[in-house]
Amino acid sequence: MDLLDVLDLIGGISLFLFGMNIMGNGLERKAGGRLKSLFNSITKNSFVGLSVGTVVTAIIQSSAATTIMVIGFINSGLMTLSQSVSVIMGANIGTTITSWILSLSEISGTNLIFVLLKPSTFVPILAFAGVVMLFGKSDGRKETGSILLGFSVLMFGMMTMSSAVTGLKDVKEFTDALVLFSNPILGVLVGMVFTAIIQSSSASVGVLQALASTGRITYDNGIPIILGQNIGKCVISLISSFGTNKNAKRAAFVHLFFNLFGTAIFLTAFFVVKFAMRRAFIYDSMSAANIAFVHTLFNVVSAVLLFPAQKLLVRLAEKIIPDDKKDNEVELDERLLITPAVALEQCRSVINAMARTSVGAIKLSFGLLDEFDKATRRTVIEMEDKTDHYEDMLSTYLIKFSSRKINSSDSMKATEYLKCIGDFERMADHSINIARNAEEIMEKEIVFPESTNGDIKVLIRAISDICDLTLEVFLDDDIARAYDVEPLEQVIDKLKEEIRIRHIKKMQQGLCPVNEGFVLGDLLTNLERISDHCSNIAGCMIDSRENNLLLHTTLGAIKNTDEFKLKYDSFLSRYVLAEMQ
Repeated sequence: MDLLDVLDLIGGISLFLFGMNIMGNGLERKAGGRLKSLFNSITKNSFVGLSVGTVVTAIIQSSAATTIMVIGFINSGLMTLSQSVSVIMGANIGTTITSWILSLSEISGTNLIFVLLKPSTFVPILAFAGVVMLFGKSDGRKETGSILLGFSVLMFGMMTMSSAVTGLKDVKEFTDALVLFSNPILGVLVGMVFTAIIQSSSASVGVLQALASTGRITYDNGIPIILGQNIGKCVISLISSFGTNKNAKRAAFVHLFFNLFGTAIFLTAFFVVKFAMRRAFIYDSMSAANIAFVHTLFNVVSAVLLFPAQKLLVRLAEKIIPDDKKDNEVELDERLLITPAVALEQCRSVINAMARTSVGAIKLSFGLLDEFDKATRRTVIEMEDKTDHYEDMLSTYLIKFSSRKINSSDSMKATEYLKCIGDFERMADHSINIARNAEEIMEKEIVFPESTNGDIKVLIRAISDICDLTLEVFLDDDIARAYDVEPLEQVIDKLKEEIRIRHIKKMQQGLCPVNEGFVLGDLLTNLERISDHCSNIAGCMIDSRENNLLLHTTLGAIKNTDEFKLKYDSFLSRYVLAEMQ
């Protein structure tokens, strides 16, 4: 093996890792919606969790990515620690599919089927198809293209590695080094350290499969390395858990314990077989397919043996990470940004909580107009502060999300969310203003005429209804009902203006003092602007589906329809002010 072979080996490893990264990212974007639905299916049923972990990892080709997502879910409160254990076990099984794909490099034969299955035959075809698709117009074609191109680069890197290390079989130093790995403990350590360094068990196993082409990798020195590779991949999840809450850290340790116990069981069995069977097959050379089989066997058997011990793994993790008085709960976790669809679902969950808080604050502030209470006012202030926190957190997260490579659909949804959270936050601001109006009315002992109070109650009823309607539309993502918001908002505008004019006439007639007019005008403005933000939210949702985000154009078009006029008249008949005396 000369210098050129060494350079080829380095280049092969680099291409392998680069291809795996491109393919993994492409698969995550392509399967984003499916990943979201798969993770949503997780329940207390551990078998479902095991299946989800296996399928998700098989789709995205990375157990590390799946484990990081699980840690992010736990850190965000979207998954419990107990639910995560079976998913982590499934992730370990799902990651083995990569080694089987890489073993295709060993296929030989002159039969047409065998020729087509050889990487040297299909890789150039897939690479060409991938490049062509990258120039497609649709996001779906581009993502498929990146997957094909990434896979081609990965397989080309594998072939380059295999070709570069072929000469190692005649290098005495290489043979002597492998003899050292016949010490199982040393073999485990080497596999663990190498995998921790390159941050990918699939890549680590791929390098071992490439070395198998020398014929010098035997069961004796290969199995311990494979076991160590499974421990080494846990370093990624442990690092990912830094800065998370205690349960997320525990999930990382559950991942480590699973592989440690599995290694201990396999290593014990390995010692027994080695000394019981003496030479038998232990010293036979391993092929790439043999390595894939042992890798799969380890993860499947470990999952079967440790599946009943999930509670034990959780208790051990709780011993390592004990409960404390303070815990940094985080509503949004940047670890989930690696999978856009899942990250958006996480955002959606938090925005839903923000929307409920905002509408809840408004409803409480309405109660203060009937009977002012300092405790209720403090609650309104706390709820408004909470919406401020939500907006800051969501805006930062969504901007980071938008800066990533995402498709146009996800980008449109992120823009919709950014606009909606601004409106929900400002709605909560008006709840504070209404609470202040109520306090001013109480302190100045203002008593509006009975007719004015009746008018305000009609307006508040209409605004309560539009808030409820908007909240339901947003929570249910109900575009059909979103078209009901604008006609109701127009009715509220009419009510507000009519109440204002009525009160001006009363002041002109000397029936009401001027200071009451100022307070009432401020109150009416706050009430009417709440409905404006409801209109913005519904309009933004409609815009997002039509992929234009031109709010004023959309609202203008809605108002010119016959359906709008019918709904407007219906709402107008529902909210009627008393006859002015």
